[in-house]
Amino acid sequence: MKSFIYLILLFILLVPKVSNAQVPVKLNNEVKQYIFSYNEIDVFEDNSGKLTVQEISSKKFLPLFKGSKTFVPKALHSNSTYWYKIKIKNTEEPGSFLLEFYDQTIDDIKIYTQTKTGSFELHKFGAKLNFKNREFHHKNFTLNVNREFKDLQTYYIAIKTEQPAAVMMVLKKIDWFIQYGLREYLLLGLLYGMILVFCLYNLVMFVAVRQKQYLYYVVYNFSIGLYEVSSNGTGFQYLWPGYPGWNEIAYGVALYLAVTFSMLFTREFLHLKQKVPLLDKIIVCYLVLRTAFFICCLLINKHLFVYKIIEVIPVALALFSGVYIYRKGYYPARFFVAGYTFILIGIVIRIIKVLGIGKMPFGPINFYSLSFCLIMEMLFVTFAIGDNIRLLKKKKEKAQRRIIKELESKQALKDKLNTELEQIVARRTKEVREKSEIITAQNQELLQQAEEIRKMNEFLSIDNTQLKKDINVATEARVMSKMMSYEEFIKIYPDNETCFRFLNELKEQTNFTCKKCKHTSYYTGHQPYSKRCASCDYEESVIYGTLFQNSRMPLNKAFYMVYIIYTTKGKISSYKLSEILDIRQATCWANLNKIRNLMVERKQEFKNAGQDGWSKLVLVKENG
Repeated sequence: MKSFIYLILLFILLVPKVSNAQVPVKLNNEVKQYIFSYNEIDVFEDNSGKLTVQEISSKKFLPLFKGSKTFVPKALHSNSTYWYKIKIKNTEEPGSFLLEFYDQTIDDIKIYTQTKTGSFELHKFGAKLNFKNREFHHKNFTLNVNREFKDLQTYYIAIKTEQPAAVMMVLKKIDWFIQYGLREYLLLGLLYGMILVFCLYNLVMFVAVRQKQYLYYVVYNFSIGLYEVSSNGTGFQYLWPGYPGWNEIAYGVALYLAVTFSMLFTREFLHLKQKVPLLDKIIVCYLVLRTAFFICCLLINKHLFVYKIIEVIPVALALFSGVYIYRKGYYPARFFVAGYTFILIGIVIRIIKVLGIGKMPFGPINFYSLSFCLIMEMLFVTFAIGDNIRLLKKKKEKAQRRIIKELESKQALKDKLNTELEQIVARRTKEVREKSEIITAQNQELLQQAEEIRKMNEFLSIDNTQLKKDINVATEARVMSKMMSYEEFIKIYPDNETCFRFLNELKEQTNFTCKKCKHTSYYTGHQPYSKRCASCDYEESVIYGTLFQNSRMPLNKAFYMVYIIYTTKGKISSYKLSEILDIRQATCWANLNKIRNLMVERKQEFKNAGQDGWSKLVLVKENG
């Protein structure tokens, strides 16, 4: 019975007393900060979102304002404009105060302050505005409280936001604001420093071990850091102050990356694909659905980013997977389970705070609870990674010992086999040596026979060489001195290659002079036996400067024509040439006259030419 009475008394103490009259807040220099709550805040939800401050401040809407039923009022509907009315009573005491809003996710804040003339002065804040437009360049939305009024002053605050927001309004003295801000930035610096350390640690682990799970965890830690700076306003303040559009979706992108790489890390670290294929498939399906949802948020409706409660699903999946794997004997999973338990606790606290379930007054424990839980998760997962490395090292050492033992066994077997092989080789070597002596004797006889055959071949080679030489000399003499038939002639000059080589040998008896630049140096050209000038690159073909320069008949036929005209001293008729060479009579007549004229012009030159006469007739002078 006493326990029941104590519970009732505790309930009475905890339940806020709500009355209809709004309580003004007095500025007191003895108080460093004061949080507006309950009847100190009157709330009205404008479902149309079109009411002006003149309408809201009129007597018509005065009864519609109700005292806040929660310690921190919430703005839950994205289509509504939430109007908040607070009253501040100035005193004669000196000192300056600031009105500060803690939730950095609020898109649009309009604060209307009364002037002495009774009109309203507008101050704009919000995540949609460029950071440089703020009155105070601080991550929180901050307004300087007007001290010109010596009595009561009413503030009307219009808030419109895409995602649910906690409208926490705090009065702070400027000196306390500076002290508190310095401590807060120091703590945030430590938080980001720890995240950076975890990123670097796991990056080193990835470089050392070359397992992609550590790279997944690096990207996960980086995504958590991105989420922290985007949710508490430091990212907008320092990283992207000129991009309010990105500021509205940065937290959603960061959450997607964190969830995706957390799930990929879970699959790899817990080896779900090998140990629990069903869980692995469930995680893969979730990642596909989460990616589709993320694309819808980006391309269709950015308001869908506010449903952060769905991130409970991947945390629950990871936690369940860790527990299941740990119960199957994978001991590094115990740290993994501890880390994701902290994340689940942090998410539950954040959900309770956003939905306003129960009385959760402002304090660093619940305000930074999720950040603290994330750091604890990173710490425990780092322990899990270290434990996993220790387990891998232990398995590696065990495997090395087993390999060494197997190697020793194989070495003993190898030594035994080597001994047996040495005995067999010695026995076979003796047999081979005996056979080798017999073969050596036979080889000596064969060498003697081979020597005799070699000498006979040398004699035969000498005879063949001399015979070929005699035949060539006789053939050439016959060509140069006697009439040969066309069939005999083309055996000596069967193709263009033979004719080109003959012309090249004739032209090499004279010095080369370039037709264009008169240079005398050359190198081999692209065509067979052509010469390219070393100075101007002019290429001279092998038939240039010969009777055949512009001839279209086959070269060996042209050779035979010169040969037969020279041999007959030009007395053969064009009809006979046409019959022998199977060429048109007109062509034969033109070439016959040309060669006759050359023979007449160079009569003195061919007078003592002898058997070389027809070949000298081939070359013509440059002006010819």
